[in-house]
Amino acid sequence: MDIITKRLRDTREDKDLKQKDIADILKITYQQYQLYESGKRKLPIDKLKLLCEYYNITADYFLGFTNKQKSIK
Repeated sequence: MDIITKRLRDTREDKDLKQKDIADILKITYQQYQLYESGKRKLPIDKLKLLCEYYNITADYFLGFTNKQKSIK
């Protein structure tokens, strides 16, 4: 599991959300989101941007450039 998929899962679980909840936010199927979170498919940049906005966390955290969940300013 790479850093992006681990942080996608960990962040979702920290908020007590299900994969279906995030899929609905991204306007994709549950199965498609499951592929992103499992690492079987790469997360497109537009979906990463939506997740950053939803969680109010910079992309640097999801991409592994920082270990701190910094808020979007």
